[in-house]
Amino acid sequence: MELFSIFYVVIVLYLCYMVWKLFDKRRDQECYILAYQCYKPSDDRMLGTDCCGKIMERNKNLGLNEYKFLLKAVVSSGVGEKTYAPRNIIEGREANPTLNDGIIEMEEFFNDNIAKLLAKTGISPSQIDILVVNVSMISSHPSLASRIINHYKMRHDIKAFNLTGMGCSASLISLDIIKNIFISQKNKFALLVTSESLGPNWYSGNDRSMILANCLFRAGGCAMLLTNNRSLKHKAILRLKCLVRIHHGAIEDAYNCCTQKEDEQGKLGFYLSKNLPKAATRAFVDNLRVFSPKVLPTREFMRYMIVSIIKKLNRNSSPKIATPNKSPLDFKSGVEHFCLHTGGKAVIEGIGKSLDLCDYDLEPSRMTLHRFGNTSASSLWYVLGYMEAKKRLKKGNRVMMISFGAGFKCNSCLWEVMKDLVDTNVWDDCVHHYPPHSLANPFFETFGWINNVQEPTTFILSDFLK
Repeated sequence: MELFSIFYVVIVLYLCYMVWKLFDKRRDQECYILAYQCYKPSDDRMLGTDCCGKIMERNKNLGLNEYKFLLKAVVSSGVGEKTYAPRNIIEGREANPTLNDGIIEMEEFFNDNIAKLLAKTGISPSQIDILVVNVSMISSHPSLASRIINHYKMRHDIKAFNLTGMGCSASLISLDIIKNIFISQKNKFALLVTSESLGPNWYSGNDRSMILANCLFRAGGCAMLLTNNRSLKHKAILRLKCLVRIHHGAIEDAYNCCTQKEDEQGKLGFYLSKNLPKAATRAFVDNLRVFSPKVLPTREFMRYMIVSIIKKLNRNSSPKIATPNKSPLDFKSGVEHFCLHTGGKAVIEGIGKSLDLCDYDLEPSRMTLHRFGNTSASSLWYVLGYMEAKKRLKKGNRVMMISFGAGFKCNSCLWEVMKDLVDTNVWDDCVHHYPPHSLANPFFETFGWINNVQEPTTFILSDFLK
């Protein structure tokens, strides 16, 4: 009997040990952000209204109809006149870009931004264990990751990943790579670098489906430092709760809706299809199906079931009323803040309508689009920076990020805020001006007269600009 008791105690202790070991292991698999640093190019790269006029005038492939299209696209895009462009475009060399233009654009970002991030955190380059770089539209040899390693003299055993072609959703894909590495390796530092190379990819033709990208995409980038070291939890600003990735590459219209290609004249650019909204909606819905059970409380699903049953019972007794195309679930029951991909005004408004978000919820994304434009994969972090600069992010808050990318992909994740955040990041000199009284673009005030021109054969833009 005594032997049985000892055996029983040993079994109980062993089970307790295994449960503790499993719990302890999970604590080492957390993904924390220690800091992030968005990139603000120098003011001489600012793409104001006058600069836009000069770029338009330099493109000899444009006619009156293309100018009118550009006017409508820029005015309705939600992009302001204080965004940034690559240096070769500002200098008037966009029609004949070189590979070196793209590399210089990226190195200017790397050398400035990563240095600021490391100085902010007090981490030296030699402490970085993992480096993930995502820049979609440039591939150089040596890789961009290798250039960073060389510039900052990082360790020889660093695990480096260089992603291209992932589109505007690439930063969450990079995050997923780091998260999976953290599961199997303890006490690691990871550097995530996200940007886009616009210099070699500025479109100088006259295909409207490719001109549109010039109106939306702007220079930017972000670098962030992550860790799974539990002893640094008190220094962390965000903790990753979950991440969901959806890829519709097997669906032909979704696969072909965003592509980098050459037009009929051989000019390289980024093509945006009319099927893009449909592809984005389909991917977004599939993403939410997986994402919502991970983040919403049980009471919200109970409410949804009860409401659905009541609607079904009353369906035959009441006349059918058209309802807006929005999610039947209340995402605000599990999320306080929403970082939406700044793919354009229509993208932000469409997601806002689907999730039934108010102006307060959409303000960070709208203001980011107005101030910095669509900075591709890094845009989510500018939106987060706006929230932080406005002192919205409080300890315990949950932040949802949603991004879309060519392929076609829709990725989302949920963060938990670890402490009250007050850093102004790149918004330090302008956040007090936002939101402005009006988001109207002065482009129309300057170039609205184009709509009154009726003679396309004799029209010369330079004559009017004088």
